[in-house]
Amino acid sequence: MSTQSFELKGNLFTLSVLQLLNADLNVVKEQLSEKISQAPKFFKGAPIVINLAQIQDEPLVLSDLKSILCDLSLNPVGICNGNEEHNEKAKSIGMSVLNYTKDVAPSIKTQTTTEVVEKQVYVPAKIVNGTVRSGQQIYAKDCDLIVIGAVSHGAEVISDGNIHIYGTLRGRAIAGAQGNDNASIFCQKLEAELVSVNGSYWISDSLQGEYWGNPCQITQTNESLELTALVKG
Repeated sequence: MSTQSFELKGNLFTLSVLQLLNADLNVVKEQLSEKISQAPKFFKGAPIVINLAQIQDEPLVLSDLKSILCDLSLNPVGICNGNEEHNEKAKSIGMSVLNYTKDVAPSIKTQTTTEVVEKQVYVPAKIVNGTVRSGQQIYAKDCDLIVIGAVSHGAEVISDGNIHIYGTLRGRAIAGAQGNDNASIFCQKLEAELVSVNGSYWISDSLQGEYWGNPCQITQTNESLELTALVKG
C-alpha cells in the first residue's frame, strides 16, 4: 500500500472582491492601476473575486478583464453575481463561479468539527519588543499581536486577532486577517501607509483627518472602517 500523499482539510481563506460599477474596461484599468500604485505590496498577488451584480445587463469581455487584472499583478480566481453567459465564459477561461450575494470580501468556510474546537483554544498574544523596521513582516497566527515600539515605513504587521502598537504606526497593519470582523487596531500615533480590518482597508490619504498623528482605535463597522480616539484616563 502506498503512503498517502495529501490531506484534504477545510480551512478559512479571505478573498478580496472587485465590485464592478462600470463595464468600460479602459476606465476600470486606469482607476484600478492608480489605486494599486498607492499600496503595491498589499495588492501584489492578491486573490480577487469579481462581483458583477451591478453590470449584469452590460456587455463585458471577461477574458480581457482577467488579462487586465493579471497585468496588474492581481490573481483573479472567480466571479460572483453574474448572468448565465458570464458564468459560462468564466468557466471556459479557468475561473470559478462563486455563489455570493454580499458586496463584501467573501470567504470559503468548510471547517471540520476538530478544527472548530482548535480555534477555541486560547493562544497567548505574540509580543514584539522594539521597533518593526522597514522590510520586516510580523505575523501573529490565531492570536493578537503586541508591538512594544513603532512600526516603520515599509514594515508590515499582520494578526488574525487584534493589533496593539505602543508607538507610532507608520507602515501597514492588517488585523483580523483570517476573517475576524471583531478585530481592532490600536496605536499611540497614527501615520500609517495602510490599515486593514477583516479585508476592509484604508490607505494613507483616507486616514489623514481628525485622528492623524493621534492615539487611535480602528475597527470594522457596517463593512467599512471606523476610527475613534483612544480613551485616556
